[in-house]
Amino acid sequence: MFKRVNQDLKAVFDRDPAATSKLEVILTYAGFHALIAYRFAHWLWSHEMPFLPRVISQLARWLTGVEIHPAAKIGTGFFIDHGMGVVIGETAEIGDHVTLFQGVTLGGTGKERGKRHPTLGSHVVVGAGAKILGGIKIGDNVKIGANSVVLKSVPPNSTVIGVPARVIKTEGERLPEATMDHINMPDPIADRFESLEREIIELRKKLENRQNQGPQ
Repeated sequence: MFKRVNQDLKAVFDRDPAATSKLEVILTYAGFHALIAYRFAHWLWSHEMPFLPRVISQLARWLTGVEIHPAAKIGTGFFIDHGMGVVIGETAEIGDHVTLFQGVTLGGTGKERGKRHPTLGSHVVVGAGAKILGGIKIGDNVKIGANSVVLKSVPPNSTVIGVPARVIKTEGERLPEATMDHINMPDPIADRFESLEREIIELRKKLENRQNQGPQ
């Protein structure tokens, strides 16, 4: 458990340029506090300790604004940026080196039983306010845009945006950490409008040329 906490601490410095010292992170980062509480609660849960893991989870939620069910499975190098409003459900599974921004939900879609929360691969980045719902799978190196609602499984090395979310890019294998800014996310709707505008301009030019040529 302590080895994973050290890796989580290292992940803060790898992915947050605002982090200046270990003491600052340990004392002031709510996402890191929530993760420490989860690691301890999950250890107790895995040793079949009743009641106490859920108490720890709820105390952490009250103190940090981050709710992580102790039964969830989270890999190494996990980073919650800012953290407020993050919810991770009971059967959620998260790979290594995953980043979640504030307001992210890994939740269910109803009262289904069994595996009802998503599975995230490694090196996944989930933008602020995104919702990933149901027992779906998100592949490695996937980037999910802010406020997206993901209801279907996503293949590896993809970028998804929208409500409901749709895949807009599947090429390349760069790790998401290298492009964590959400300002430059592709906008397929705007791209389509630009394409239509270009077509209209071309049609106008052809029409003007025919009018200038006059009747043959």
